[in-house]
Amino acid sequence: MSTEVAQNTLSSLLEAVQPPNGGRNIHDPATGELVARAPEHGTEELDAAVAAARAAQAAWAARSHGERSEFLNRAADAIEASAEALAELLSREQGKPLNGPNARFEVGACASWLRATAALDLQPEVLVDDATSHAELHYRPLGVIGAIGPWNWPMMISVWQLAPSLRMGNTVVMKPSEYTPLSVLALAAVINTELPDGVLTVVSGGREVGERLAAHPGIDKVMFTGSTATGKAIIRSSADTVKRLTLELGGNDAGIVLEDADPRAIAEDLFWGAFINTGQTCAALKRLYVPESIYDEVCDALVEVARLMPMGNGLDENNVLGPLQNKAQFDIVARLVDEARAAGARVLIGGNPVDDQPGYFYPTTLVADIANDNSLVVEEQFGPALPIIRYSTLDDAIAMANGLDVGLGASVWSSDPAQARQVAARIQAGSVWINKHGAIDPRVPFGGTKQSGYGLEFGVDGLKALGAPQVIS
Repeated sequence: MSTEVAQNTLSSLLEAVQPPNGGRNIHDPATGELVARAPEHGTEELDAAVAAARAAQAAWAARSHGERSEFLNRAADAIEASAEALAELLSREQGKPLNGPNARFEVGACASWLRATAALDLQPEVLVDDATSHAELHYRPLGVIGAIGPWNWPMMISVWQLAPSLRMGNTVVMKPSEYTPLSVLALAAVINTELPDGVLTVVSGGREVGERLAAHPGIDKVMFTGSTATGKAIIRSSADTVKRLTLELGGNDAGIVLEDADPRAIAEDLFWGAFINTGQTCAALKRLYVPESIYDEVCDALVEVARLMPMGNGLDENNVLGPLQNKAQFDIVARLVDEARAAGARVLIGGNPVDDQPGYFYPTTLVADIANDNSLVVEEQFGPALPIIRYSTLDDAIAMANGLDVGLGASVWSSDPAQARQVAARIQAGSVWINKHGAIDPRVPFGGTKQSGYGLEFGVDGLKALGAPQVIS
């Protein structure tokens, strides 16, 4: 195989993924302009993709971990060669700007995640080794993985799903969000220049394709990132075939600022913890609890940071915040902020979208003096609006942080790491960060508690979740 890697342009990527006839129009959420047409696959195409994946799986599983890792590394090379075209397509379809922790960042993360997954070391575990017995725990490929992804980080989350699946010897059938199919189709087209046929297939379709994928007898496991409501539907659909599941569902992450924190020192990290991807991130900071003693200082510091962050068309190199990806999400954010204002909360900045501009732009919004039972706090806003809740005692803050039925991530902000760790241990969330929020790492397991889902991704534990445990005694 040649060591040269082809470099795609945006036009060549679109040519590779657009159907020759028909398809569904995909529009830029920043301008409303047509980006391209996406194929409208149905259940017949899904059945064919599953059959091809099953046919390719045995030969793929027969390769060693080292061989499969080499394929992942070559796929990372291919992504890097076409990085700018992929980032431009992502920006136009999803809306996120090229710069900041956005489109270029996401494409770069795809390549980095493939390499990190390829480098993980998974060895058989010796369970017993004495004079009478020897037992080892191995992890064998499951078979065919069905991956259902979201629209907020369509490329990166696809790699989170496909990289460990392929590394473990499984083949993959992916179903992207109807809002962002082009990004995933293009990413897979680039990756597939380095993979054997049938190992990775994308089926671009609607709800009926997702429902069929979750129930499909040829799928051995489903990985899903998205809403809790859809996750529950997948659980029901998968029951008859007793599929394994990894579900990363909705979060409404809390952050607790302690009294010893320096408001200005933490303000920018707080901002990006909440507003990365314009707030459209499952593990973003969505509720901020601040003690009375420094409440006004934290609010003022956040307003100062927010004023400096330009929002606009993602292809403008100056912007770091973009539009909401779709009208439905725009309406949710607008409703929640309006309800907070009507209930007497104080809007520090933002809260008034411009009616006559194109695109689903909602301004960066900070809301203070808000009750903990307000809908902007209780419901996941998934957009650029952060409620800042005042608390009197630390016990009150922890109780409020733990008071919802979700628990994906959380954070504690303090100048005293030891105290912060003590507080972190009391928070009901799958990941708790100290003086940062949402800082995921491909080496570190990630997963939710309560109704934020179950199962682990990332790291060696994420590899194990894509294998069938087998004990050999």
